[in-house]
Amino acid sequence: MSIVSSLSPRAIRAPESGIVEVVNYARGRDGLLPLWVGEGDLPTPEFINKAAIEALAGGETFYTYQRGIPELRQALSDYYARHFDVSLSAEHFYVTGSGMQAIQIAVQALTSPGDELVYLTPAWPNIAAALEIAGARSVGVQLTFERGRWAVDLDRIAAAITPRTKGLFINTPSNPTGWTATRDDLTAILALARKHDLWIMADEIYARYYFAGGRAPSFLDIMELDDKIMFVNSFSKNWSMTGWRVGWIVAPPHTGQVLENLIQYSTSGVAQFIQRGAVVALNDGDAFVKANIEKARHSRDILCEALIATNRVETLKPDGALYAFLKIDGVADSRKAAIDIVDKTGVGLAPGAAFGSGGELFLRACFLRDPVQIRMAADRLCDYILKL
Repeated sequence: MSIVSSLSPRAIRAPESGIVEVVNYARGRDGLLPLWVGEGDLPTPEFINKAAIEALAGGETFYTYQRGIPELRQALSDYYARHFDVSLSAEHFYVTGSGMQAIQIAVQALTSPGDELVYLTPAWPNIAAALEIAGARSVGVQLTFERGRWAVDLDRIAAAITPRTKGLFINTPSNPTGWTATRDDLTAILALARKHDLWIMADEIYARYYFAGGRAPSFLDIMELDDKIMFVNSFSKNWSMTGWRVGWIVAPPHTGQVLENLIQYSTSGVAQFIQRGAVVALNDGDAFVKANIEKARHSRDILCEALIATNRVETLKPDGALYAFLKIDGVADSRKAAIDIVDKTGVGLAPGAAFGSGGELFLRACFLRDPVQIRMAADRLCDYILKL
């Protein structure tokens, strides 16, 4: 018996990230334009760094609150009052070591081995992997794709629900497709969850990146206090804090001790000096987020307009999130195409096959970057596409 084969079967089955595979293949090349992962090109702004540095220098390096320091939970409450027009006490908020850990904690809270969670595909692959590693079963339901636009089919979701289904995972605006649920979509999904007594795990990390203006429709707009909804989120995208690894959960206060226990037995809480930076991000970072959103909008337009003009790419400008999901004529194997594109153009894209069912023929490009860089990437990609 090999050493690896003696490990847990669930651990062995954990898939290699198809995104990371391409990143590792070409990381560090000269002249690379990396559009493959979901982050922008700006480092964390200095006003956030300063708060964390001062807290670190001030000795805030001890064990701290498992649920998050009171100041951060109150800052989250104030943030939701400003941007979602809801009154949620600090007892609704739980700080986690990244958005990914927020998903892991929610999966552990909502499912047992053998349970099922329905999610919409193509999807960020980590949700399905987190479920499978926990012993639950991920059940993908494809979004529909027609003439460059994605949409949800409620009948497909209903057909996927079985006696073992514990909940629905809804990511809107969506990574990777940019699909953004309307208020009517969310109302119908919530009605379905109520009918079958299901939890909803709502990933609204891209809610502020909504290009129609304001922020995207949210379950917070339509839910009642007794609805079984758990929100997962992260500081990564809005405030250029991907490397900080800090996120949060919004959940009914009655679940608080359960969530605190799960945090205790995973990371035992987020470093206090990191949380100080997160407080300042929420309280003082609205102007920075607004600038990030406008940059994303401008770069989205540059990239999508150039690619659509080739008449070889099937896509539309996405309504939300940070990604163009591209169906290119002549691409039948997105993994192979991503390798070929980075070799020949120096543009790093994520293969659509990494995002599961329905994504196999697509490539994902993150456009939260300097418009000058996006123009360069668009020119290189258009030249490649027109030679296919």
